[in-house]
Amino acid sequence: MSAQELAIWSMALGAIAAVTLARLADLFVRPSLAQAQGVAYHVTVFLLVLVLSGVAGQVWPRIEGRQLHYAQVVAGPVCVGLSNFWIRGWLKAAQRDRVTSWVLRLSSLALPMVGFSCLALPAAQQVPVAAAISLLGGSLTLWLTVRAWLMGDRLAPVMAAGCLLTLPAIAGMYAIAMGIPMGAAGHVALALAAALSNGVTGFVLWRRDRHEWRTREEALPSQFDPVTKLYSGISLVQKLIKAQRRRKRTRRDGAVLAIMVFDVDRVAAQAGAAGVNEVFICIATRIQRQVGVVNPVGRYYDRCFVSLVETIHSPAWLRTLGLRVASSVRRPMEVTTANGRVEVRVEIGVGVVHLSRGSAPVEDILHDAQRMAEAARGMRSRAAMLDPATGEVVAVEHANLGPRRHGNPRLVPHAL
Repeated sequence: MSAQELAIWSMALGAIAAVTLARLADLFVRPSLAQAQGVAYHVTVFLLVLVLSGVAGQVWPRIEGRQLHYAQVVAGPVCVGLSNFWIRGWLKAAQRDRVTSWVLRLSSLALPMVGFSCLALPAAQQVPVAAAISLLGGSLTLWLTVRAWLMGDRLAPVMAAGCLLTLPAIAGMYAIAMGIPMGAAGHVALALAAALSNGVTGFVLWRRDRHEWRTREEALPSQFDPVTKLYSGISLVQKLIKAQRRRKRTRRDGAVLAIMVFDVDRVAAQAGAAGVNEVFICIATRIQRQVGVVNPVGRYYDRCFVSLVETIHSPAWLRTLGLRVASSVRRPMEVTTANGRVEVRVEIGVGVVHLSRGSAPVEDILHDAQRMAEAARGMRSRAAMLDPATGEVVAVEHANLGPRRHGNPRLVPHAL
């Protein structure tokens, strides 16, 4: 390699390294799996160009010719295989297109294996066969990104352009590795193709990751109900799912409470829309006070509140907890209307679901809690649950829950 060629490829490697460092800095600011995969992609491309262009042999002259030869044989298939694995996730192929997902997954496994298998061929055939395999894999990636474009992926055309630039870059670098002579203009064209391919591909990787990050950031306010400032329905479901996973390890008893408000229209006629919102805020405060601040409370939907009590001392505590929540929420509350302060009572029902040491689907738990809250409307205490002995919906004060294990009967779990 002449000094001029070394300078050309060193500039290409510098451009690739600059993109890699930029993505690495972004990874520290916004750590995510997609960001880490983007950094890994740029590092892989850097190593591929370093090995195939011959710069590695110039920078580290102590590397034996045989070692460099082996690295050149496997570098292309391994790099293309890893790229297909990452691009599969970038295209969301598993959710959108079964053919794309299956082909990219298979190629990501097969290409590196075939690349290492090339080492079993005669020495003169190893590099040409590895070049053909790499070009075949790159062409496959190009076809699948075009396919994603036709299916409506707006960033796929830019990714396809990056894949298109990759093909002459790989072919040219393998030609250099095989010792095929080319002028300085050829080296400039190939180095430019390699750097542009890395830059274009890295740009669309960054754009999609940035879009997903913004989507997550914009979704954060919706985690909380705008009126009560409690968790919204989505956040509650997520917390229930995480709690169920933890409870598989801890094997502790817990509870889910659903508090339903039945006469919203009457309250709206009496106090107006602002009064209804004030009622909901008061109900949320009372529920939170009873279950404790460590237990999440949220507004599952317009007239239904849900609370998760992840750990209780015994099933018997559910009786006290259900009665206290129902009693607290049923107390009259004063709200402000256009005519001054008005005392309002709401018709509610509290459904209590015992989370035993086993596991149950979250949707079933929420459904049962709402069903029992509706049944509780016709009960004196306005709190209902399943009787463990009979399996019927009964008032919590009539449920056969067994004795408490210990503690003061006046204390609820969070107070302990």
